[in-house]
Amino acid sequence: MFSWPTNYDSCYTLAGVISREGIGLHSGELTRVKISPYEKEGYYVSFKDQPNEIFELTQDLIGSTMLCTAVKLGRRNLYTIEHLLSSLAGCGLSYIHIEVDGKEIPLLDGSAIQWIKDFEEVGIKKAHKPDNFFREINKPIILNKEDSTIAVTPSLKTTIISTICFPYKAIGNQTFVIDLNPKSFVEMIAPARTFGFKDQFQELSELGLIKGGSLENALVCDGDGWVNPPLRFDNEPIRHKILDLIGDLALVGLPKAQILVYKGSHSLNALLASSLKN
Repeated sequence: MFSWPTNYDSCYTLAGVISREGIGLHSGELTRVKISPYEKEGYYVSFKDQPNEIFELTQDLIGSTMLCTAVKLGRRNLYTIEHLLSSLAGCGLSYIHIEVDGKEIPLLDGSAIQWIKDFEEVGIKKAHKPDNFFREINKPIILNKEDSTIAVTPSLKTTIISTICFPYKAIGNQTFVIDLNPKSFVEMIAPARTFGFKDQFQELSELGLIKGGSLENALVCDGDGWVNPPLRFDNEPIRHKILDLIGDLALVGLPKAQILVYKGSHSLNALLASSLKN
């Protein structure tokens, strides 16, 4: 039986090649993705119609963070990369090449668990000792964006404490704490799906977003309850916020730190990532 490591002492890559296809959340278009082991540390992307042009994903390439995280690769954008990056970083995987046929990473079921199952199917193998998988922190960092805050304190391990506060009764106030490692990520974070609100769907649709959103790939809150229960966890929304945070930090390295987040967002996560990079 496959067993995930309980620490990040080693860096891993895939032992085989994964192929997946699915609908993009915002484009509504079918995208195909092939994920392979690669000889260089980090995450590398190419497009199927230009296989020889390979981009190393770095924080400098991050563009839009409106409801998803996008990267600018040459003259193209690649959207909604955070769940796949979260799957890879959370599992301690690097040395990865991603070939994309489309402009958005498939949403799949709105969580990271289907990527994880693919990883388990092909297996993982130890890569070279990583130089950049972790980001060393030598002083506290506190960042604010409107009414959201993220604070990072140096530590010997990565611990995430995240809190959200929504006026909707179905969500309300939620807090979750995790000592992050591949095993805890797979069991406690990866299954948590993205979520949205029924009363915001029309507005987002008019902006040309969520064309691929459905009750199969997102939890939908209608105030007092959920349109498409059951939840996988009683506090699935806050767990998904942590999933997004891990994906948004993947390109600078997971910080060895205690990370305290209040009302996190992709834009706040991007601020932290940029601060860690500098």
